Amino acid sequence: MATYDQWLDSYSAAYDAVPGPLDQPCPRCGNHRLRLVFTGDLERLIGYAHFWCDHCLHGIGVSRTAIPDGAVIQDIRRPRADREPKIPNYRLVQ
Repeated sequence: MATYDQWLDSYSAAYDAVPGPLDQPCPRCGNHRLRLVFTGDLERLIGYAHFWCDHCLHGIGVSRTAIPDGAVIQDIRRPRADREPKIPNYRLVQ
């Protein structure tokens, strides 16, 4: 079982890699299927992050963060149902 701190370390590496490819193992299952999507203001580049594994569907959320240039971003002004890309209902690591 991966700790929250391990997820934060992985998130930090993913954040620093934007806009490059994310090729690191999931802290929980080891698969290379981590995803990082931000939801925020497209003009101010401030929002929150969703960081999860598409294989085991575990991850973390990070609130009130700067959104790096080249990141995948959902526009917070759009209705939740219309935001792209879709984010699965993953289990938050405590």
